[in-house]
Amino acid sequence: MAKLTWHGHSCFTLETDDGARILFDPFLDENPVADIRAREIERLDWILVSHGHFDHFADCIPLAKRTGATVVSTFELVSFCQAKGVEKGHGMNIGGGHQFPFGRVKLTPAVHTGSIAGDDEGAFTTDPCGFLLTLNSGQRLYHCGDSALIMDMQLLQGQVDVALLPIGDNFTMDPQDAALAVGYIKPRVVIPMHYNTWELIAQDPAEFRRLVGDRAHVEVLEPGGSYVF
Repeated sequence: MAKLTWHGHSCFTLETDDGARILFDPFLDENPVADIRAREIERLDWILVSHGHFDHFADCIPLAKRTGATVVSTFELVSFCQAKGVEKGHGMNIGGGHQFPFGRVKLTPAVHTGSIAGDDEGAFTTDPCGFLLTLNSGQRLYHCGDSALIMDMQLLQGQVDVALLPIGDNFTMDPQDAALAVGYIKPRVVIPMHYNTWELIAQDPAEFRRLVGDRAHVEVLEPGGSYVF
């Protein structure tokens, strides 16, 4: 069984059946709702980053340097990390996939804005993305990133067991659009993310559950909470 732990906002740790430790969108030290700080992470194998905005990328470079984890993201964002001293990175592009030791990762489209926190010269352009993981054990996980609702999500139908979707509004989908996304993707389970970090993106996940209805099981986690699948 794979274990998925939410650290607040869009940051999750995934522990796979074969022992890989994967961190999505590392935002811990300045995340007001995070259950842990970056220094508490002792072992990490992979860091998957959907885009370079501060609230998804802030702890990526320090964690990658300290743990030796490989950063997986768009080619430009990985190049930026390597320019800042990260030793191991794997750059990809949207629509492409790659077989990693823990399973296959495909970069999915995400409609959002793109910049890289710390790129003061603006030398590295980047496009946001999402991630579709097919683990060696067969579980299929979709981390949407900060995407708006897009028709491309319909292409994921039948390919996702667990979907991680933002519901915070203002910067991402609101609960209504996220519920529509559930209808497009048809996952077995959906976990809401990117909400209640700040007042600006405050939402009631119970309302999201009501909007989803019987289209999927809605698993609401508190920071530090886990879901096993």
